[in-house]
Amino acid sequence: MKLMIASDIHGSAKWCARLLDAWRAEGQPRLVLLGDLLYHGPRNDLPEDYAPRRVIEMLNAIAMHLLCVRGNCEAEVDQMVLDFPVMADYCALLTDNHLIYATHGHVYNPDNPPPLRESDALLFGHTHVPLFRRDRGLTFINPGSVSIPKQNSPHSYVTLEGGVATWKELEGGVFDVKALWEQ
Repeated sequence: MKLMIASDIHGSAKWCARLLDAWRAEGQPRLVLLGDLLYHGPRNDLPEDYAPRRVIEMLNAIAMHLLCVRGNCEAEVDQMVLDFPVMADYCALLTDNHLIYATHGHVYNPDNPPPLRESDALLFGHTHVPLFRRDRGLTFINPGSVSIPKQNSPHSYVTLEGGVATWKELEGGVFDVKALWEQ
């Protein structure tokens, strides 16, 4: 099964629309959103075309395709306007005989991983910087940020398919490809 993973939309209608264009171009796979959907938070400037109500409309229109976890900017009021669950701190996906633990990253991250077995993977956002790293037998994957990339990284997302992670720019192009599991 193909998954598309993105994080940190932060209420940008422009970048949410670009993400959904990419999602359609990818064949409308299950879209895993790693939190911080509607608000920019106190440490970030307003993203381009900040319009949380439009982001709500766009995401609610594809609710049946979404699997989301709570970011550090989500609040209970967000759940009241969204037609899909966003308040779970994590979700666990089993694929290719490996566990993929998806969370926002402000609690569990490479410096503080959840209890995982060797060869499991942690998907996280929060830092707004793409990452692929193997450490302590675990694989760590960050898709970067949809709307507020940091450290000169692109507006990006990741696809996971057939044991391969592919980082893609929302403005077109692939910038990294990695095998999820060591052979």
